[in-house]
Amino acid sequence: MAETKTKVTLVGTVLAKQGTEFIYEGEVADCGTCKVKKACHNLQKGRKYRIVSVRTTHHECAVHLNGATAVEVTEAPITLLISPEMAIINSKIKPEFSCNKHDCRSFDLCRPEGVTDGEKYIVVDVLGNAPDICEKGRALKLVEIKPA
Repeated sequence: MAETKTKVTLVGTVLAKQGTEFIYEGEVADCGTCKVKKACHNLQKGRKYRIVSVRTTHHECAVHLNGATAVEVTEAPITLLISPEMAIINSKIKPEFSCNKHDCRSFDLCRPEGVTDGEKYIVVDVLGNAPDICEKGRALKLVEIKPA
């Protein structure tokens, strides 16, 4: 696999800790007149990121109570349940979202935040079998994926 690229962005100072993971939700109305908004909003909406280092740069912010701090982020792997045939390291997959059983104990692993329907991902690790039995009777594997 290629070396992981980092990107510098701004996050709320309270959240600016190495290892923190978040899903970038996009710009809010209060960002409209901010002079550094391009530095905050340089990530892809709906993607999951992990803070790999915190910088000393700090800015006042109308959205975050204690301002914003510069951080370096990488796209974070997402844990997902998929069919065993798709669970091959370094393979490209398109996750299937055919199950709508919101009350299933595995629902958050079958439809995790940060995965976009129709987008391709790369399987970066196979973690093993599903922690619970699928209520639809399907055999599933637990994997980590990243956007392709």
